[in-house]
Amino acid sequence: MVIESLLTGKKSKAYTDAKMSTLEDIAVYTSKEDIPLKNVFKKIYERENGGQSMNVKASPEELKKYFTEILPEYDKNRVYGSDVKKIISWYNILNEKGLLIFEDEKAAEVEES
Repeated sequence: MVIESLLTGKKSKAYTDAKMSTLEDIAVYTSKEDIPLKNVFKKIYERENGGQSMNVKASPEELKKYFTEILPEYDKNRVYGSDVKKIISWYNILNEKGLLIFEDEKAAEVEES
Protein backbone atom coordinates (compact mmCIF):
# COMPACT_ATOMS: atom_id res chain seq x y z
CA MET A 1 0.00 0.00 0.00
CA VAL A 2 1.23 3.51 -0.77
CA ILE A 3 0.44 6.20 1.77
CA GLU A 4 0.89 9.95 1.52
CA SER A 5 1.61 12.32 4.39
CA LEU A 6 -0.94 15.11 4.71
CA LEU A 7 1.77 17.32 6.18
CA THR A 8 4.58 16.87 3.68
CA GLY A 9 2.92 15.21 0.68
CA LYS A 10 5.69 12.61 0.80
CA LYS A 11 4.66 9.14 -0.37
CA SER A 12 5.95 5.96 1.20
CA LYS A 13 5.17 2.27 1.32
CA ALA A 14 3.17 0.63 4.09
CA TYR A 15 3.71 -3.07 4.38
CA THR A 16 1.05 -5.58 5.37
CA ASP A 17 2.83 -6.33 8.65
CA ALA A 18 2.67 -2.65 9.71
CA LYS A 19 0.15 -1.84 12.41
CA MET A 20 -2.22 0.81 11.03
CA SER A 21 -5.68 2.06 11.85
CA THR A 22 -7.90 4.28 9.79
CA LEU A 23 -9.39 7.30 11.51
CA GLU A 24 -12.79 5.77 10.84
CA ASP A 25 -11.88 2.78 13.03
CA ILE A 26 -10.99 4.97 16.03
CA ALA A 27 -13.44 5.81 18.81
CA VAL A 28 -13.17 7.76 22.04
CA TYR A 29 -14.02 6.11 25.37
CA THR A 30 -16.84 7.76 27.30
CA SER A 31 -18.70 6.93 30.49
CA LYS A 32 -21.56 5.52 28.40
CA GLU A 33 -20.46 4.24 25.00
CA ASP A 34 -17.53 4.72 22.66
CA ILE A 35 -18.01 7.74 20.37
CA PRO A 36 -16.65 7.44 16.80
CA LEU A 37 -13.84 9.89 16.12
CA LYS A 38 -15.78 11.45 13.24
CA ASN A 39 -18.52 12.44 15.73
CA VAL A 40 -15.92 14.06 17.98
CA PHE A 41 -14.53 15.93 14.97
CA LYS A 42 -18.05 17.11 14.17
CA LYS A 43 -18.50 18.43 17.72
CA ILE A 44 -15.24 20.35 17.44
CA TYR A 45 -16.23 21.63 13.98
CA GLU A 46 -19.57 22.88 15.29
CA ARG A 47 -18.01 24.51 18.37
CA GLU A 48 -15.43 26.28 16.21
CA ASN A 49 -17.95 27.22 13.48
CA GLY A 50 -15.88 25.30 10.93
CA GLY A 51 -12.60 26.90 12.00
CA GLN A 52 -9.42 25.57 13.51
CA SER A 53 -9.36 24.20 17.03
CA MET A 54 -6.99 25.33 19.76
CA ASN A 55 -3.24 25.06 19.35
CA VAL A 56 -1.91 21.63 20.34
CA LYS A 57 1.08 23.34 21.96
CA ALA A 58 -1.22 24.54 24.74
CA SER A 59 -0.63 23.08 28.20
CA PRO A 60 -2.00 19.61 28.93
CA GLU A 61 -4.45 21.17 31.40
CA GLU A 62 -5.78 23.59 28.77
CA LEU A 63 -6.15 20.76 26.23
CA LYS A 64 -8.07 18.61 28.71
CA LYS A 65 -10.31 21.53 29.71
CA TYR A 66 -11.07 22.23 26.03
CA PHE A 67 -11.77 18.56 25.34
CA THR A 68 -14.09 18.41 28.35
CA GLU A 69 -16.08 21.26 26.79
CA ILE A 70 -16.31 19.29 23.53
CA LEU A 71 -17.03 15.88 25.04
CA PRO A 72 -17.88 16.20 28.76
CA GLU A 73 -18.57 12.49 29.14
CA TYR A 74 -15.17 11.30 27.87
CA ASP A 75 -13.52 8.75 30.15
CA LYS A 76 -10.73 10.66 31.86
CA ASN A 77 -9.13 7.42 33.08
CA ARG A 78 -8.80 5.82 29.64
CA VAL A 79 -8.35 8.85 27.37
CA TYR A 80 -4.90 10.27 28.05
CA GLY A 81 -3.59 13.78 27.45
CA SER A 82 -1.58 12.47 24.51
CA ASP A 83 -4.80 11.11 22.99
CA VAL A 84 -6.50 14.49 23.35
CA LYS A 85 -3.51 16.19 21.73
CA LYS A 86 -3.60 13.74 18.79
CA ILE A 87 -7.33 14.20 18.26
CA ILE A 88 -7.04 17.99 18.21
CA SER A 89 -3.99 17.80 15.96
CA TRP A 90 -5.73 15.44 13.52
CA TYR A 91 -8.80 17.68 13.49
CA ASN A 92 -6.69 20.77 12.68
CA ILE A 93 -4.79 19.00 9.88
CA LEU A 94 -7.95 17.59 8.28
CA ASN A 95 -9.75 20.91 8.63
CA GLU A 96 -6.84 22.84 7.11
CA LYS A 97 -6.79 20.45 4.13
CA GLY A 98 -10.57 20.71 3.66
CA LEU A 99 -11.05 17.02 4.37
CA LEU A 100 -13.72 17.30 7.07
CA ILE A 101 -17.00 16.58 5.34
CA PHE A 102 -19.87 15.36 7.46
CA GLU A 103 -22.91 13.33 6.33
CA ASP A 104 -25.34 16.28 6.36
CA GLU A 105 -22.88 18.29 4.21
CA LYS A 106 -22.60 15.41 1.72
CA ALA A 107 -26.38 15.29 1.42
CA ALA A 108 -26.52 19.06 0.79
CA GLU A 109 -23.84 18.76 -1.92
CA VAL A 110 -25.82 16.03 -3.68
CA GLU A 111 -29.02 18.11 -3.56
CA GLU A 112 -27.23 21.13 -5.05
CA SER A 113 -25.95 19.17 -8.07
